[in-house]
Amino acid sequence: MFNTLSAEDAPQPPKVLTTPLEIAGTLRLLQESHDPLIITFHERNQRFQSYLVDVDKDSKTLSLDEMIPPEGERYLENGEAFRIEGFHEGVRVAWESNGALTIGALDGHRIYKGSLPEEVVYHQRRNAFRAALKLAQLVNIEMGGDKLKAPISGKLLDISATGCKLRFEGDISERLQLGQVYDRFIAALPFGSMTTAVELRYLHFEEKINTTFAGVRFHNMSGLVQRQVERFVYQLQREARRFDKDDDM
Repeated sequence: MFNTLSAEDAPQPPKVLTTPLEIAGTLRLLQESHDPLIITFHERNQRFQSYLVDVDKDSKTLSLDEMIPPEGERYLENGEAFRIEGFHEGVRVAWESNGALTIGALDGHRIYKGSLPEEVVYHQRRNAFRAALKLAQLVNIEMGGDKLKAPISGKLLDISATGCKLRFEGDISERLQLGQVYDRFIAALPFGSMTTAVELRYLHFEEKINTTFAGVRFHNMSGLVQRQVERFVYQLQREARRFDKDDDM
């Protein structure tokens, strides 16, 4: 119906970083921004969250914060292979384990220390036009499914062909888990509700304004829902262009 992904907006192919300088610099971005990491063990379905707490280019080492949930530590001690994935401003950064992590402490907190990866995948994927909604036009959303005891209601802040940003009143961060797929996401779009599954990719509680912000990626969208999303993004894109023209007059 509407194609919001022009050639220049299409996802870019992934780059593979191989030099210690590139790898340390990229991982330091994740560390300094406190971007959450998702750890998955190859033989297991469960996902764990952690953060980079130290990246040392000279010694070619890194340190990870204690995993949530903590039982992931047992798989580390068993020497099970794992993958780490994080997102920084729309860029996916991922790498495979290349040796065991040792369990230690930093400033009294539990950490896991190991070597810098030999390769890091750097993938700029969110080139699709990301349309922000005006405050007066925020769309109601609801997130639910088997992974939640009760549905959570919030507002849609922006949307692209691949995902959207959400706002929730209060601190709901304990009820959600990064990397989890929630199978019922409903957005009350102006021309009818859309329902799809979403994967939680970002979660942050802003204490000063008592608000939780979340970023989700659409998961296994049907053709119908994809057309609904594209139609809505196109509509917002057109309104934004019209608004810009009015400002120029």
